[in-house]
Amino acid sequence: MCAEIVAAADAGFGNIWSLQDCIETLYEFGNEDQHSRFIPRICAGETMSMDLTEPDAGSDLQSVMLKATFDEKENCWRLNGVKRFITNGDADIHLVLARSEEGTRDGRGLSMFIYDKKQGGVNVRRIENKLGIHGSPTCELVYKNAKAELCGDRKLGLIKYVMALMNGARLGIAAQSVGLSQAAYNEGLAYAKDRKQFGKAIIEFPAVYDMLAIMKAKLDAGRALLYQTARYVDIYKALDDIARERKLTPEERKEQKQFAKLADSFTPLAKGMNSEYANQNAYDCIQIHGGSGFMMEYACQRIYRDARITSIYEGTTQLQTVAAIRYV
Repeated sequence: MCAEIVAAADAGFGNIWSLQDCIETLYEFGNEDQHSRFIPRICAGETMSMDLTEPDAGSDLQSVMLKATFDEKENCWRLNGVKRFITNGDADIHLVLARSEEGTRDGRGLSMFIYDKKQGGVNVRRIENKLGIHGSPTCELVYKNAKAELCGDRKLGLIKYVMALMNGARLGIAAQSVGLSQAAYNEGLAYAKDRKQFGKAIIEFPAVYDMLAIMKAKLDAGRALLYQTARYVDIYKALDDIARERKLTPEERKEQKQFAKLADSFTPLAKGMNSEYANQNAYDCIQIHGGSGFMMEYACQRIYRDARITSIYEGTTQLQTVAAIRYV
């Protein structure tokens, strides 16, 4: 709900405070020492990023080639390579997907690492000139022998940790999309009530009223799906936390498995559907504004530009369809 509310005001700003749910991944898979060193810093206001994609590895993350080598002398890992399209690329703490296993070329050779900006070794080569989401930087990063530490176990970076990270990020983007849909509806409704043509407010024309009704229906349907998905995720995560403290009963294990499946199936649906609805509502918001909607003075142009990325980043709508269809 917080992500939705912030996104309704400024979707780009929402990305700064870890909309991608990096802190959850660090909590789930990091060790106690990492918890004690990094989580208080994040709670105090430091930012995080997930450094996954590269020039030749976008949706196909198993093609990631940023290299991780172990430095026996310093007892640490060293990262070398390039990451591209990294949201919050100037963050303080980075979760980095890198190839730790020499000679591999698939997902089984990838591990997750924590890079602390204080260690140095990473340069922002470029800040992307984007269509929207101007409230947070999207960067190309160059890793040059950057000191890092392993998060979790080797070879589980993609097949376990990134999958968990992406589910959290996709739920965040679903919430961001609902916020954008709400903003588009608010702007369209306010303008339709205020703008008068032929002696009456344009909301009184059936064609305009119908547009607003459909926008509201999409908004409410998307929000309902988002909240139900969040409920499934919350129950699944709660059972995971209980399992860390004690052994689950047979009934609890059955429930955990059930809600894990529901979370995995509903998350891509929530992300895919809401991101498409955000784009559609932003389009209709401009249409209701007419010529004024094409002008930079009105908020609907920013909403339209910000909404466009939601059906692309953290997995395109087409990928969400592939992910969701597995459970049909």
